[in-house]
Amino acid sequence: MSQYHLIYWPGFPGRGEHVRLVLEEAGVSYTDTAQTSEGVNEVISHISGGVPDDGVNPPILAPPVFRDEENNLVISQTPNIVLYLGGQLGLLPDPKTDPTGKWKVNELVLTALDGLSNEVHDCHHPIAVSLYYEDQKEESLRRSEDWVKNRLPKFLAYFERVLESKSAGSGGWLYGGRLTVADLVLFQCVDGVKFMFPKATKKAEREGKYGKVFALYNAVKERPNIKKYLESERRQNYSNGLYRYYKELDFEG
Repeated sequence: MSQYHLIYWPGFPGRGEHVRLVLEEAGVSYTDTAQTSEGVNEVISHISGGVPDDGVNPPILAPPVFRDEENNLVISQTPNIVLYLGGQLGLLPDPKTDPTGKWKVNELVLTALDGLSNEVHDCHHPIAVSLYYEDQKEESLRRSEDWVKNRLPKFLAYFERVLESKSAGSGGWLYGGRLTVADLVLFQCVDGVKFMFPKATKKAEREGKYGKVFALYNAVKERPNIKKYLESERRQNYSNGLYRYYKELDFEG
């Protein structure tokens, strides 16, 4: 049995994809409920209170959920899981030479998830997650047009600035001159935004102001383990999840 177990909805990459990319880059074995026929039942069991209280791990509110069998650990929240795995799998700065580095990397992870994941989700669900997109379409149009015009360039410019900073070091990565979980998270965020807003991201690439961001994106995409994963059937297609394509929301900015 694998030490690591990811519990997430099947059918779309979603927030669980950030966790998968960390595991795939590290080349470790793991199990994933999205790849099993009864996996959805395990997700529902966790969020509905159907999992017995083990006296150690707090109950789970929502996926992704991650279980480390060897350490009797069950945790949720994407950045929390990513930070944990980064330390386990050598995808954070070395604490011996850079004892505060992991907090700087986590800062970058949180910023990417705030602006290029959570805000993007709110573009198609700006009023309530309990409503269908069609029930808030007018508000979605307004929100998406503003996000593409104002927020997308803001976050792309920020990460371009990070990549130009001395703290990034050499090599084209976000921090310390080496790949960390922050680069993997930013890759997935940019990939999702490219799917949801193709006109705006193509325009951003043409403008040439965010060359280092898109170079990082391409560099992650070509890493051997990531490339193999992206080309496999285990990489799920975008659909009705966090990143969704609606023609009417595809603004150029």
